[in-house]
Formats: sequence, structure tokens, C-alpha cells
Amino acid sequence: MISGVLIATAVVGAVGLFIGLFLGVAGIRFHVDVDEKEEAVLAALPGNNCGGCGFAGCSGLAAAIARGEAPVNACPVGGETVGRKVAAIMGVEAQEGKRMVAFVACQGTCEKAGVDYAYTGVEDCSMQAFVPGGGAKSCDYGCLGFGSCVKACPFDAIHVRDGVAVVDKEACKACGKCVAACPKHLISLVPYDSKYQVACSSREKGPAVMKACSVGCIGCTLCKRNCPAQAAEIESFLARIDAEKCVGCGLCAEKCPRKAIVKH
Repeated sequence: MISGVLIATAVVGAVGLFIGLFLGVAGIRFHVDVDEKEEAVLAALPGNNCGGCGFAGCSGLAAAIARGEAPVNACPVGGETVGRKVAAIMGVEAQEGKRMVAFVACQGTCEKAGVDYAYTGVEDCSMQAFVPGGGAKSCDYGCLGFGSCVKACPFDAIHVRDGVAVVDKEACKACGKCVAACPKHLISLVPYDSKYQVACSSREKGPAVMKACSVGCIGCTLCKRNCPAQAAEIESFLARIDAEKCVGCGLCAEKCPRKAIVKH
């Protein structure tokens, strides 16, 4: 009886010793060197893994920064604060970055935009590509209002109000998820401190726009003619404000007969 216990103990001990030796050899054989800077950069990043930097999560960005393939301020969520921390880790000067936020170029609320028919299908913006006219609203360029951008935003920075998506500037981290989610391509990233933006995306001619929406840009050129900084331009019947040139005088918004230009 005692000899059986001793034999079992010896077998268990031998097996444990063998496994320990095997794991030790395997650890040495398959050892992967860890880049200490990469680990430090990863620890400094916010960990949202939103992909707004263009890499596969924070670990992908950390590896790219450590290899010198991405700038130290590439994280849109962390902004300037994280950029400075990463720059210190990499031993370089922090690069000045411009804060960006998402902007929805549409004001076509339920009251302001016309409706061609009552839609009762799947409430998802991406599904509207299969619906006649690209949605029930008269404007084929307008916000569909079903919130695909809301579902995509990991920071709760965009919400649908009265049929149109609206961005919370303070909560937005410029990750770009909403930009990619919008099938109408209404959302873009603009400078946080931009003064005025054109809240319309229609490229139809004036008469068609006037029938579809009461606040749509008709390409009348009044904004361009009255801008003292030459920041307003007209492209394909749609006004555009150059944020770099804009001085914030507000004349473009004041002169716009359709109120399509808004203070940002």
C-alpha cells in the first residue's frame, strides 16, 4: 500500500519536473523580445481601440509609433495631452496638432425637409440605398435620421434630433467612425475652432433644392461675393467655407438667403 503511494508520488513528481523543464526550454526557444518603448506608448494611449488613428487599435498604433511609422500625436482621442506623453517616451518634441471634430452638413429636419412618402421599413441608414430615391426625404443628399452614425460612435457624441444627426463638439474625439458609417457622406472632420460651416450637402441646382428643403444651399454666390477674406467658394452649386481663410466675420451667414451657413 505504502509502496503504491510512493510510486504515484514519484510519477507525479517526474511528470511535473518534465513539464517544468519543457516549459522552460520552450520559453527560451520561442522568446519574443518586447520593445519597452512600444509598451510604454501603449500604456500612455487611452485604450479605446476605436481605430480613428488608422491602425488596428491602440496596440497597432503603439507599434507604429515605436517603429517611427506614425507621428506621436496620431491618437485623435488622446489629443494634445497624450501626444505630449508619447513624445516624451519617444524622446522627440511634441508636434502641434489641430483638434478636429465631426460635422453633419445637413439641417433637413422633419419641419424643413420635404417628404416624398412614408417609410416603414428597416430603420437603418445603410439600408436606404435600396429604397427608391435613397430615402423618404425629398432631398436625395439629406440626413436619413435613422442613426447609423449614433450606433457607430463609441463616445456618445452624436444624436439624432428631429430627423437629423447633430454632433456634440465637446464630446467628439474625431475618431471618424460616424464619417465611415454615413451612407450619404454628410459627415466630415472639420477644425474644432472653425467659425462657420455650410450645413448642406446638396449639389442640385437652386430650383430643385428649394422644392426639397427650406434651408438648402442654392449656390447663389452671395456668400462668396460678400466674404472679405475670400473664404467662401461655390463648387457644383454648393457653397464651401475654407476654415483656414475664414476670419469669423459672419457676413456669409448673414447674407445667405437660405440660412444654409451656420456658426460652428
